[in-house]
Amino acid sequence: MKLIMVALISGILFGVGLVLSQMTNPDKVLNFLDVTGNWDPSLVFVMVGALAVTSVFFRKILNRSRPLFDKAFYLSSKTAIDKPLLIGSAIFGIGWGISGYCPGPAVAGLGLGNFEAVVMIFSIYLGFIAHRLSKR
Repeated sequence: MKLIMVALISGILFGVGLVLSQMTNPDKVLNFLDVTGNWDPSLVFVMVGALAVTSVFFRKILNRSRPLFDKAFYLSSKTAIDKPLLIGSAIFGIGWGISGYCPGPAVAGLGLGNFEAVVMIFSIYLGFIAHRLSKR
């Protein structure tokens, strides 16, 4: 129960941060990505803040024997940059550039009742299904 509560509080905090930074506003994100047109650099501060926190705490946390609220860290064992990673990254970037949403803000957008977020989440799950079918 403790783990679920920590996850819930973390998710709410993350969602509030996305809303406050306007990452749930596709127009804001698309203007940030449009560096040759109507560029809005304000989301750079969100990214710099995230990088600052990560660079300070990531290694310190991973140096622990285990997380505070679980038995072990769950990290990918893959270290190579391979074709599936590059293709997946390209698809992610294209989807983000077309819609103005990446998965986190899309989920937060669901809570705000954004129709575009519903379409994005539907598309993400459609991609999951397509991937699963392609692996058969």
